[in-house]
Amino acid sequence: MLLAKGSGDVAYQRFTPLPAWGAAARVANCSEVTWPHSAEVWTAIGSMGAFIVIALSALVAMFQLRHVRTGNQLQSLLSVERDFHAPELQDALRYCQSELPSRMEDRSYRAELAAIGFIDVRRHPEMVVCNWFNQVGTLVKYELVSEDAFLDLFGRLVDHYWKLLEPTIAVLRRLRGPTQYESFEYLAMRSRRWHERHADGLYPRSSRRLPVRDPWAQIDEAT
Repeated sequence: MLLAKGSGDVAYQRFTPLPAWGAAARVANCSEVTWPHSAEVWTAIGSMGAFIVIALSALVAMFQLRHVRTGNQLQSLLSVERDFHAPELQDALRYCQSELPSRMEDRSYRAELAAIGFIDVRRHPEMVVCNWFNQVGTLVKYELVSEDAFLDLFGRLVDHYWKLLEPTIAVLRRLRGPTQYESFEYLAMRSRRWHERHADGLYPRSSRRLPVRDPWAQIDEAT
């Protein structure tokens, strides 16, 4: 440090440096920092890498399981659709719609349904329909068939045939109890809720609807 001492005379004075602060102190004392051993660092890095590999493997497994499940549900749905088009079921569906309401007015016919034991499907084709809807209801209940996909295809059919067959099922339950065809009942309940959620259908809102022309509307309304 320079100090003025008279005219033209300069005196020199030694001084002690100030202690370092902040970042300067950290830099000055860097030799005192204890760094972790290299083995510990690599162990930590290895553990993190193992965790990342396990997490990625789990994600891949979840994706594969979802893909397999979707494929199984698709195959189940296609199988259900094939069964629906079988001649025996188609004949039974027509029977339920055209003949069953009048046949149910016959007391002996109802007694055959109420009695415990074998019911001949040749005399009671409605049993074929009840069995098919009950089977599908079980598949939907245990998520072996996609509920949304099935009800999108068959929802209105479920509602219609539950109304037709509800009196028949009530007779069947007289002695057998409420568990008789409970999966059919479950399917009908799920169908009603599904239609409540999708009252306007599932047509994509981003797609334009096509006009559907009925050329006989006025003629049929006039007669």
